Amino acid sequence: MKTGYKLHQGDSPLLISIPHVGTTIPDALRPVYTAAGLTVQDTDWHLDRLYDFARELGATILCAEYSRYVIDLNRPRSDESLYPGKVTTGLCPTETFLGEDVYQAGQAPDAAQKAQRVAQYWQPYHETLTQQIMRLRARHPHIVVWEAHSIKSRLPRLFDGKLWDLNLGTADGHSAAPAIAEAVFGVASAEQAYTSILNGRFKGGYITRHYGVPEQGVHTVQLEKCWSTYMHEEAPYTYAPARAQQLQPLLRSMLQAAVAALPTHDTPAPVYPD
Repeated sequence: MKTGYKLHQGDSPLLISIPHVGTTIPDALRPVYTAAGLTVQDTDWHLDRLYDFARELGATILCAEYSRYVIDLNRPRSDESLYPGKVTTGLCPTETFLGEDVYQAGQAPDAAQKAQRVAQYWQPYHETLTQQIMRLRARHPHIVVWEAHSIKSRLPRLFDGKLWDLNLGTADGHSAAPAIAEAVFGVASAEQAYTSILNGRFKGGYITRHYGVPEQGVHTVQLEKCWSTYMHEEAPYTYAPARAQQLQPLLRSMLQAAVAALPTHDTPAPVYPD
């Protein structure tokens, strides 16, 4: 039985969380999904492979195993919208980003089923993420939690036109020290091969907003990148090694810039509400 995540532990002040890379839908749940739902098409494909180089940086890497169509680990368990007034998906998405039904008619999870999924799939990931944050904070006065995401470059339901290649988010400056955001965006914007923006359409989801407490030594940065920067955007959504190899040095530089910009003064350990 899956634990719900894969964990590689490092000792540097860098933790990479990849909550949407999972593709598994449990066998017991598969009959209630539509054909579109079973494609798990809104996966953040191949990000574990793309970020594997970060092991060389001493990073801790946490990767989800279950699909976001089972439960979205980057949404609050209370399921309130993170982008009021904009189209988005919830804790247990019922539509794909293209607007297709994820579930057979009448089979979307009710409140009791959502609560069960929170306990079985959402909670273990977040407990592990919290444990790893506390482990690294015991070793370092400040750490970076890097939220790794990716998305199709054109999704008319979610945004107009083509998305920026690299979309950095710090919850409008609340989840990380300004120096970190400036350092990372400086690296990204200096690379002319890619377009980039800070706190644009994607500012950071639940993980970025909940775990980012700069005054307690935890700085969170989300990077939402276009699939086109490292993979093929049409099914079967295959990895594009040449594109990935071009992007990875920039990703490495961005991660290194984030770590180098960390403050060095002591701070109290973070305390996260239940």
